[in-house]
Amino acid sequence: MKRLVLTAFAVAALLLPAAAAAKGPSEAKISGPGLGSTVTIAGNGEGDTSTDLGLLVTEAGFFPEVYGQSPSPLLRAKPTGLGPRYTVVYTVPGPSIGTLEQDLYPYAADGPASHMRPGQRFWGTQSTVGGWYRGTSALKTMLIRAGLPRTPVARPRTGSSRGIAIAAAAGVVLAGAAFAVLRRRRR
Repeated sequence: MKRLVLTAFAVAALLLPAAAAAKGPSEAKISGPGLGSTVTIAGNGEGDTSTDLGLLVTEAGFFPEVYGQSPSPLLRAKPTGLGPRYTVVYTVPGPSIGTLEQDLYPYAADGPASHMRPGQRFWGTQSTVGGWYRGTSALKTMLIRAGLPRTPVARPRTGSSRGIAIAAAAGVVLAGAAFAVLRRRRR
């Protein structure tokens, strides 16, 4: 019996550290407006706020958005005044390496906010809880230090008003020409 108990403890001791180490991300890659290239943040992603990755994971709500938490710190509704959106792709080691995506709004009016889409699959059998989370100014400060712009960069416009006006005028001219051709055919 003593041998069985010792074996059980040895197996538990080997399994627990591996499971605990597999919960946090090992890297985060951030892309979005105003960035010349992807910003990579690596380090200890277990929530140790003395590292940039630990601060990002904690302040962007990674753990409650991925695994859930009780009581839940997630917001009940989508915040307003979000500003430009950045995409964070986390590398999550574990039984298999997975990636999870999170939308990050570092310049939101009431402080940084994040959103993770529910149902993202990782480790083959797990899926994210998802939801909205509100961080603190420490997150924005760290992101700027890591390479994000100091102030929000507006999304590029897809068309200028001048281009729209030219296209509308061309449409009117074409419609007029088509009408004239049709009228001539009737006569």
